[in-house]
Amino acid sequence: MGREIFIGYLILINIIGFSIMGIDKRRAKKHAWRIPEKMLFLTSLLGGSIGTWAGMYVFRHKTKHWYFVVGMPAILLLQAAGLCWMVARMT
Repeated sequence: MGREIFIGYLILINIIGFSIMGIDKRRAKKHAWRIPEKMLFLTSLLGGSIGTWAGMYVFRHKTKHWYFVVGMPAILLLQAAGLCWMVARMT
């Protein structure tokens, strides 16, 4: 049961990460109130790194900011390593 909840959480947080990148891009075009960069990174850190990274390139948003281009994949790699470590400890 716990595994299904964890997978559901990851799916949801990545959908949120992808969505907020698209929402922020649309707001940027309209010169409207923006989603803070801290929130984009926080969503990534909370498990949404795949979604936020995909959103960066699908919406072509934040791709000229080095800290996003380097930071999002770095967060993803750290999360993947952590997941591999957790799986290895379970067996």
